[in-house]
Amino acid sequence: MSTEIMQSSEQIYQGKIIRVRRDAILVNGVKPAFREVVEHNGGVAVAALTEQNELLFARQLRYAYGEELLEIPAGKRDSKDEDPMACGKRELREETGATAEVFVPLGKVYPTPGYCTEIIWLFGCRISGFGARDLDEDEDIAVERIPLEKAVEMVMNNEIADAKTQIAVLKMAELVRTGRI
Repeated sequence: MSTEIMQSSEQIYQGKIIRVRRDAILVNGVKPAFREVVEHNGGVAVAALTEQNELLFARQLRYAYGEELLEIPAGKRDSKDEDPMACGKRELREETGATAEVFVPLGKVYPTPGYCTEIIWLFGCRISGFGARDLDEDEDIAVERIPLEKAVEMVMNNEIADAKTQIAVLKMAELVRTGRI
């Protein structure tokens, strides 16, 4: 297995959501190279099931892709120290108005390991109630309910492009199938 040892690091950009740095490294202790790294606090995504086994989805325009995407409720951690489950509860309530008592960890995802430090923690839950949504000023999110079985079909038919959503839908389907949620 090869090693990469950082020799120096330079911050290139500091934004609201990301930071970018350029690291000079030595590959296997001898070959000089560079790595560009996008630093991100990470995020959380929640697969929330209604009593009728419908998943809640957020439909919103994703500027970087120039299209609307169908995703499970998700958001970024306010800091690297923010508890992922607390963040998930907050994002679920803010985006959908839903609350839940018990959250089941579904693992974590490294969405772009080649150049980014982002980690997305996935959770599943059964919704216990609904209240008011609390969207950010710049958010325009439509909430949709889709039966779990239909959501699985949509993942398998490439109708849902978002990776974290695909993974969470399939994991939730397995938990429901085996009676673990």
